[in-house]
Amino acid sequence: MALVFLDHPSSLAHDTGPHPEQAARIVSIERELDARGWLGFERIRSPAVQRADVTAVHSGSYVDAIERLCANGGGHIDFDTVVSERSFEAALHGAGGAVQLVEMLLDGTASNSFSAHRPPGHHASQARSMGFCLLNSVAIAARHAIDARGLERVMIVDWDVHHGNGTSDIFHASDQVLFVSIHQSPLYPGTGPARDVGSGPGRGFTANFPVPPGAGDAEFVSLVDHVVVPLARAFEPQLVLVSAGYDAHLEDPLAQCQVTELGYAAMTESLRRAAESLGAP
Repeated sequence: MALVFLDHPSSLAHDTGPHPEQAARIVSIERELDARGWLGFERIRSPAVQRADVTAVHSGSYVDAIERLCANGGGHIDFDTVVSERSFEAALHGAGGAVQLVEMLLDGTASNSFSAHRPPGHHASQARSMGFCLLNSVAIAARHAIDARGLERVMIVDWDVHHGNGTSDIFHASDQVLFVSIHQSPLYPGTGPARDVGSGPGRGFTANFPVPPGAGDAEFVSLVDHVVVPLARAFEPQLVLVSAGYDAHLEDPLAQCQVTELGYAAMTESLRRAAESLGAP
């Protein structure tokens, strides 16, 4: 099975100007992979997502509003989220990459895979953009796995330094998705307290682990090894998805966590081993 890297040139055309979420994020990843000979990755251009997959998560009127704003040249869709003419295209390919990743994993044509796209998605809720995010790609991918592929249990681990409030909201009342977030608190968006464990049928299927400013490899890796992995074993997911934000890194200027490359590698390997032991891609 191939180790797959999914991307699309439209990610670079999502023009945010002088903004912390910018094309240089993707450029730096691909430049490093170029320098290292792609480390065995098979590079695949992501397709655009089908509208039915998008509207399984987001309202049609919300999707139409984004498309219309981009078609008119772009602007601010909310106070901190800016779009340009090709941002909607980029978001469609980002979500399409996530869905393609799921298809390849479940078909057995890919092993571990990485989808490198922007704009990001985990703050976007059913009908609201937020925090630089337009379409919630990981939620769209999880919903596709359930609706189109018949999965009953999907696990999403979100280790972005900011709480993935959009993903949490979308699956808050679902017992089919276990959403686990490790995030700095206090920090934007101010959500994700440990007491929030989901609602209705989804009660017990949301797990929030706020960490204080200054938390680094020891705290993050320990949470994954001693809390997140046992949760996975209890839930027995058929698919594990990671919202892999890297802004808990010690050099990120927008937060105060201290995670290093070694910490991210350790968390990734721990989750990979756990998923493998459970027979989950």
